[in-house]
Amino acid sequence: MWYLVSGIVILGVIVAIIGYFGNRKPSLTKTDERATNGKDANPATVSGECCGQHEICERDNLLAAAGKEIEYYDDEELDAYRGRKSDRYDEKEAEEFRETLYTMREAEVAGWLRSLQLRGIDLPDQLKDEALLIIEEQRKRN
Repeated sequence: MWYLVSGIVILGVIVAIIGYFGNRKPSLTKTDERATNGKDANPATVSGECCGQHEICERDNLLAAAGKEIEYYDDEELDAYRGRKSDRYDEKEAEEFRETLYTMREAEVAGWLRSLQLRGIDLPDQLKDEALLIIEEQRKRN
């Protein structure tokens, strides 16, 4: 009888240990650290453009961009809107963003949106669908 009870207890301990180590997040390896620093051979990380084929691509690009200097797209005037909520823009103000959006190349839109995010500028709600459409079309072509 004691053999059965001790066997169950030992089995329970083993399962608990496996469960504990199986649910832990793995620590960053050297390869992971290079990827988050933008030094990986992954073209999406190196070029700063997301290929749209990977689920974590955009998150990694934002992590890589966080340590970089903010890139401006001839849109310094938009810094006046820093801290404003995306639903607080009137049509005239949204038109300033629209002008910048439609004068850049489609391949630059994702970088521009990252730049706005790093600068603390919310894209007006009026433009969010348009910007996402442009990014989706760009990803389909690539």
